[in-house]
Amino acid sequence: MLVPIGGPDHAADGPPPDGLPLHGLTVLDLSQYLAGPSCALRLADLGARVIKVERPQGGDASRSLYLAGLDFDGSSALFHAINRNKQSYTADLKDADDAAAVRRLLTMADVVIHNFRPGVMDRLGLGWEAVSAINPRIVYAGVSGYGEAGPWRDRPGQDLLVQSLSGMAWLSGDAGDPPVPAGLSIVDMTAGAQLCQGVLALLVRRGVSGRGGRVDVSLMEAAIDLQFEHLAVYLNGGDAMPPRSGVANGNVYLAAPYGIYATADGYLALAMTPIDRLGALIGMEDGAALPAADDLDARDAIKTVVADILIRRDTAHWLAILEPAGVWAAPVLDWPALLAHPGFAALSATQRIAAPDGATLTLTRCPIRVDGRVLTSSSAAPRLGADRAAIDGDMAA
Repeated sequence: MLVPIGGPDHAADGPPPDGLPLHGLTVLDLSQYLAGPSCALRLADLGARVIKVERPQGGDASRSLYLAGLDFDGSSALFHAINRNKQSYTADLKDADDAAAVRRLLTMADVVIHNFRPGVMDRLGLGWEAVSAINPRIVYAGVSGYGEAGPWRDRPGQDLLVQSLSGMAWLSGDAGDPPVPAGLSIVDMTAGAQLCQGVLALLVRRGVSGRGGRVDVSLMEAAIDLQFEHLAVYLNGGDAMPPRSGVANGNVYLAAPYGIYATADGYLALAMTPIDRLGALIGMEDGAALPAADDLDARDAIKTVVADILIRRDTAHWLAILEPAGVWAAPVLDWPALLAHPGFAALSATQRIAAPDGATLTLTRCPIRVDGRVLTSSSAAPRLGADRAAIDGDMAA
């Protein structure tokens, strides 16, 4: 097991590294972009030492994947958001000497993560059989687009493409709208979280039996699992896609008033609540004449009446009526409103990382609390190859 050398320095408001549950474990992160690195990031947040193995030329492709042109310490802010608190080790896996160096790292690692397309790791001599022979205790974690078999096996595993192929994009938007994808990389991040769950489960088993193991996750399987509620209904009684509501669509299988409605000054979200109770609170005079709320065929008619009433007054007016009555309602906040809200401040949801030159960048933090403590780290993502010499020296010691 590698001994931490110049490793990530956890901020004062978080627990010390040796108080974190994964302290003493070493993870080799051979992945790039989002799904694999997000898994490695969470393991780092929980105390593992994560060594990011990158190509000598350019490194992880997300180093140059800029969102809104935001740069920090020579790489994209996105790269730092998903690779903070790691170390960088450059290696060309097609070079014999570099490949041998990575194999030496594998003999001392606890976990290895990759997101190469099926078959690539085997061709590099780093497939499951080869790596487990080197280190029988290792947890070998792979994330792919569509799994090891099937006609999609070699397709690009990209979030928007998987949302589209999996049916997810047909669930959002109102009836008549085109397919609407989620506005963030939800499949990538879900797959990363599922991969992390598998890694932790195998680490627990290893603690009992001493045996490592292999865990595999695909973006497509993550997207299918995200739809488990809806697919449970469809697989057991549906022949066609369920209809999206034509008014304030929120969930294809939930009745009125579930959805988001315009108010005089913004938007209001309404979750599950009896329509007669809601009607009495908002002054729905003809509520008694409406069909039963659980009648999906009448969903749009009910929502139209609700929408016509809610648009007349501002969001604060309706919340002042609905929240004291126990109705599940919330304003629809944009980011400025979210960050200005006392509820956001109470969560301490952000942290500040620092580059070697002292520059700082504000990012979100790990959402997990351990022993009641918020987990933060001030370490930025590593500069490309910054830690190879120290790690090589550590292996030689």
